[in-house]
Amino acid sequence: MKRAVFLDRDGVIAEVIDRGGRPGGARSFDEFKLLPGVRKAVARLKEAGFLAIVVTNQPDIARGLLSSQDLERMHDLLRQELRLDDILSCPHDNADNCSCRKPRPGLLLRAAKKWEIDLARSVIVGDRESDVQAGRSADCETILIDAPYNRGVEADHQAADLSEAVTIIIGKEH
Repeated sequence: MKRAVFLDRDGVIAEVIDRGGRPGGARSFDEFKLLPGVRKAVARLKEAGFLAIVVTNQPDIARGLLSSQDLERMHDLLRQELRLDDILSCPHDNADNCSCRKPRPGLLLRAAKKWEIDLARSVIVGDRESDVQAGRSADCETILIDAPYNRGVEADHQAADLSEAVTIIIGKEH
């Protein structure tokens, strides 16, 4: 069984867009920007033998605020720039009550089945309580990226950014 690091997209590997005090993902390809240091951080994960899999809620698809074409362009950019093994996204909104939208663990469970992942030896890195809850529901270790909008959320570990999260993950291996 393989080990994986599940990466939330917005706030972990891509910039969060502040829309009047509400943080969210890019709604167009032109808004989409990688955070500093993510290329090197993902490369370090891969070198340490982890699968690197993005698991992301993208409710702006269901809300009509993001086109599926722009989402696919964003994910194509991620595939080009990072050595990701997979990208799984949930295009639903809360009202859809789907099993793939975090905090439910559906995306992680789907990846585990597809890639033969040992979830108990895997980690999720996210910036929201829903990421932490999904990880806990799937029996993964959790790392929360510190952000002004997630104060009070508790995870197994806290990190300033993905680079620090990777240091925590790799440090536990030695």
